[in-house]
Amino acid sequence: MNTYELIDRSLQRFSPKEVAQALGVDPKTVRRWQLRETEPKPYIADAIRQRLLPFGDPPSGEGKFRFIDLFAGIGGIRTAFEKQGGRCVFTSEWDPYAVKTYRANFHDGPDHVFASDITKVHEDDVPDHDVLLAGFPCQPFSIAGVSKKNSLGRPHGFSDKTQGTLFFDVSRIIDAKRPRAFLLENVKNLISHDKGRTFSTIIDVLQNELGYHVHYRVINGKHFGPQHRERIIIVGFRDETPFTWDDLELPDLAVSPRMGSVLHKQDGSEGRGHPYIDGPKGKVLDKYTLSDKLWDYLQNYAAKHRDKGNGFGFGLVTSQSTCRTLSARYYKDGSEILVSQGTRKNPRRLTPRECARLMGFDDNFRIPVSDTRAYKQFGNSVVVPVIGEVARIMVPHLIQAPASSSARPARKKAKR
Repeated sequence: MNTYELIDRSLQRFSPKEVAQALGVDPKTVRRWQLRETEPKPYIADAIRQRLLPFGDPPSGEGKFRFIDLFAGIGGIRTAFEKQGGRCVFTSEWDPYAVKTYRANFHDGPDHVFASDITKVHEDDVPDHDVLLAGFPCQPFSIAGVSKKNSLGRPHGFSDKTQGTLFFDVSRIIDAKRPRAFLLENVKNLISHDKGRTFSTIIDVLQNELGYHVHYRVINGKHFGPQHRERIIIVGFRDETPFTWDDLELPDLAVSPRMGSVLHKQDGSEGRGHPYIDGPKGKVLDKYTLSDKLWDYLQNYAAKHRDKGNGFGFGLVTSQSTCRTLSARYYKDGSEILVSQGTRKNPRRLTPRECARLMGFDDNFRIPVSDTRAYKQFGNSVVVPVIGEVARIMVPHLIQAPASSSARPARKKAKR
């Protein structure tokens, strides 16, 4: 791929201004390159590969199976299934900042389709696929989301017309395309929302209306990282298989990683030039340390609720700790996960890179957005190793399944 082709590919993912900033040139220069009016210097090709485009080479060949990535966010579910040899042929994600991060990290083949609003995509226009993946929006069902909507007098669950009904976009695509399998991910509270009626509706649609063999389980991300994060995983197969959750290999919680595994080392071992650390030892930038005003507020807030017998307050961690669930609101004050810096210095927020590590993304994962956007994206993401382990036990049954089947299995009780 020559330099002009690399420039064109970069401009498919980023604006001319963003490309210019990454390369240290004027946007007008990028425009001239795009129009082939001037020739880029030789170093530009390497700079584009290192700063703008996904690492590695674009995928080649058919892959072991084809999958689609709905409500994709920044691609945590996709990451796990690509590692199992799958090829993504369709993605939907409406948030432009999440799309920016997604495009910065994944190569898409010529047959790949990227849609923004899945509600405006006809199911017949979705490519044929073997597996449907969907981390459909959890806010209508999450504890925090329900509490906020109740306080504002807004509907939640399936009454939330903008998010809660998006499950039915998943079901209409499954109904039309009949993939061999699907994986859906959501918050644990989905099970108990509306006294269990919401979850019953979902299972009834998947199992009795669509005829899939359904299995579900709540898995804690703490098995793989230093974060308490419980999520429900719903797996379905079009044809009956010997799939069982007993095949999961979940590391013992007693020996799960601690926060030291994700925090910046600050000893020089991470090198220099990262946007979140600086200096010969790679110290975390001071901007992540809480101001005196915010730290005083959080301490007073915690004390007030402690006096009332409530458990509300900040979560202070050290390198030996595990932490609370990272949420999309982390950008506001970071209160759920504050890193202790000793008695002489206020605690600090996690950096976006530390949030990425907490969710199981490796350090090659690009973060091309502002800190605020990054916190939201990682707070809404999946724990990648959890999905990776589920994908590991799903894929063998997927590959062994018949290529196509129009018959719907008899109704069967969902397996936990």
